[in-house]
Amino acid sequence: MSAPGEAARRKPARRPTIKDIARRAGVSESAVSFALNDRPGVSQDTRARIRRVAQELGWQANSAARALSGERAGCAGLVLARPARTLGVESFFLQLVSGIQEVLSTRRTALLFQVVEDLETECALYRRWWAERRVDGVLVVDPRTRDPRPQLLASLGLPAVVVGGLAAPDPATSTVWADDAKAMARVLDHLHGLGHRRIAHVAGMPDLAHTERRIRSLRTEADRRGLDARHVRSVTTDYSDAEGAEATRRILDAAEPPTAVIYDNDVMAVAGASVAAERGIAVPGGLSIVAWDDSALCRVTHPRLTALVRDTPGFGRLAAQELLAVLDGGPVRTVQGELPHLEARESTGAP
Repeated sequence: MSAPGEAARRKPARRPTIKDIARRAGVSESAVSFALNDRPGVSQDTRARIRRVAQELGWQANSAARALSGERAGCAGLVLARPARTLGVESFFLQLVSGIQEVLSTRRTALLFQVVEDLETECALYRRWWAERRVDGVLVVDPRTRDPRPQLLASLGLPAVVVGGLAAPDPATSTVWADDAKAMARVLDHLHGLGHRRIAHVAGMPDLAHTERRIRSLRTEADRRGLDARHVRSVTTDYSDAEGAEATRRILDAAEPPTAVIYDNDVMAVAGASVAAERGIAVPGGLSIVAWDDSALCRVTHPRLTALVRDTPGFGRLAAQELLAVLDGGPVRTVQGELPHLEARESTGAP
């Protein structure tokens, strides 16, 4: 049986209120409100005493009340419209979010993160956040080839920064982007230099702007090197290991299978290497593999996977810095992130 007073000890601590501060400081509630909101009506000594009491009690302003009074909510939003099953094993977004949070925390700004099923649901969420004044601004990821989000956010007056680069520039929206075309050129330089002439590209979701850029760049770089278009092709997936493996099986079943495959993320690259192992195809002797994003998966797989290496947390920091600049009244800008470099490892060699 519980000892007397144990139930009381287990009771959750109550958040301090303006009434508690007024009682402790010996002033009226209106005086507390004036002091904590930097309004005239109380002396400097009284203001200092009230703030000292508030700090002792651990009082913090309620975010909803701040929003209603016209102040900032102290929160930035990030919505991800991707199949949830593709996120558990992909390290890119975890690293991106860590960089974002690192910058936001310096301004005591929280990150409100939500995964949704599709773009329509994402747009509905923006409308709700705007109506409820839940966030001060948003970071928009995975730009689409036909993207309704910049126009929607502009119409709401909700500040935004697009992370990844739109298919077409938007004069009203700041953008932080990476040069996928030059990155693909680096991969083609490596594979072509090794002697590969039949190259496949297992890409991500077809409606993403960066997927389109990578596919277009692959074709451009192949043409520039005089490669036969029939032997250089892209297939799209949902970024998952399952679809990455299935796409690998299809391209290896072709009459003239590729001698090298470029995968749009690390998870699909590892899945592709597993398919090659199942079929007794040596990597890189029978098939060279390149992963677009480097991770621990690429470095612990045998053989270790050649990969594009970039500072993903740094890209997240850059995006968060740009959003804070926009919230501070800065101009609309387009900012380019660091170009990734190719780390050649054991998974690529001569065909």
